[in-house]
Amino acid sequence: MTTSPARVSGPAPGTGSVWDGLVGQSAAIETLRRAVAGQGMTHAWLFTGPPGSGRSNAALAFAAALQCEQGGCGHCLACTTALAGSHADVSVTRTDRAVIQVGGMRELVLRSALAPVGHRWQVMVVEDADRLNDSSGNALLKAIEEPTARTVWLLCAPTVEDVLPTIRSRCRNVVLATPSTADVADFLVRRNGVPDGIAAFAARASQGHIGRARALALDEKTRNRRHEVVSIPSGLTSLGACMNAAANLVDLAKDETEAITEATNDREKLELEAVYGSDPKAKRSRAYRAALGSLTDSQKQRARRRTLDVVDRCLMDLLSVYRDAIAVQTGAPGELVNEELRAEISTLARRSTPEQNLRRIDAIFAAREKMLEFTVPPLLALESMMLSLRI
Repeated sequence: MTTSPARVSGPAPGTGSVWDGLVGQSAAIETLRRAVAGQGMTHAWLFTGPPGSGRSNAALAFAAALQCEQGGCGHCLACTTALAGSHADVSVTRTDRAVIQVGGMRELVLRSALAPVGHRWQVMVVEDADRLNDSSGNALLKAIEEPTARTVWLLCAPTVEDVLPTIRSRCRNVVLATPSTADVADFLVRRNGVPDGIAAFAARASQGHIGRARALALDEKTRNRRHEVVSIPSGLTSLGACMNAAANLVDLAKDETEAITEATNDREKLELEAVYGSDPKAKRSRAYRAALGSLTDSQKQRARRRTLDVVDRCLMDLLSVYRDAIAVQTGAPGELVNEELRAEISTLARRSTPEQNLRRIDAIFAAREKMLEFTVPPLLALESMMLSLRI
């Protein structure tokens, strides 16, 4: 578990209020504005919503507003430092591991008991509250049950059910909605200067996931990788094709993970080397070997988790193809998620029935569950899934 600068898509300094980076969340923003003004304020909040809806961004915007004398102006020192992750009284915690360890949570609880450096709040943001286990959850529960006067906990999770019952029952829930395609496209044009055509494509393809939409809009390699994934269904015509598709998907996920983690891993190793210096004797010490082993284990855990995250995202892209096929089969109005592949999707629709495509969607969810819940190796889960998707 790490506490580090926040990743936020909120306003750049001087561009607007702290709420401007929250896309399509007017109801949640109104609730948070009132709390900042003292209406319904409490010491523990739980932000829930689908992936990409902006849970951690909403929590961080709320944290900035709580520190701001004007309730979130977006311009002052409190707002800009909170959004940048450098405010002394705002701690943003995330983990690359499958679960949040109890030791890290105990350290966070101890820090939460300190008085704020300023005169407002000590705000503790936990991005991955769904990864609390019984031990770390109980450590947090103690702090939430007996809060200090100026401490506010902001927890983030996909759904209320993903958080331990004893914790969620003591939090006020803020539910974020999936932003509409129009809202996402407008955000990309307004905030990142993306051309209208690419913004519309990215908004559709991301299915309301703000971070994914930005990546698709700004990075051609990301668009090409997605095209490779959504083109898989039309080629699943034989056993060999299914096996190759599964292997290619795993390779794609590993390559993307390596690209993301390589620089971070190298930097962490250099930092460890700097601590122990160039003395060969220090490098042979038990302390160095233990620190190197711990770092290596942490990096492997992070790579494994990110590989699963990439595979999971690919599965959601695959899912969109079969939903589009059902939309074509049932004559549903409006654009397809994969409008640029309408010809291929129409062919898939003609060669199958809505019931068959529903079973394929079930197979994708089953593969996802095997990997995320039952730790089945991705290759095995994907091979089984591809066979179920075969035309």
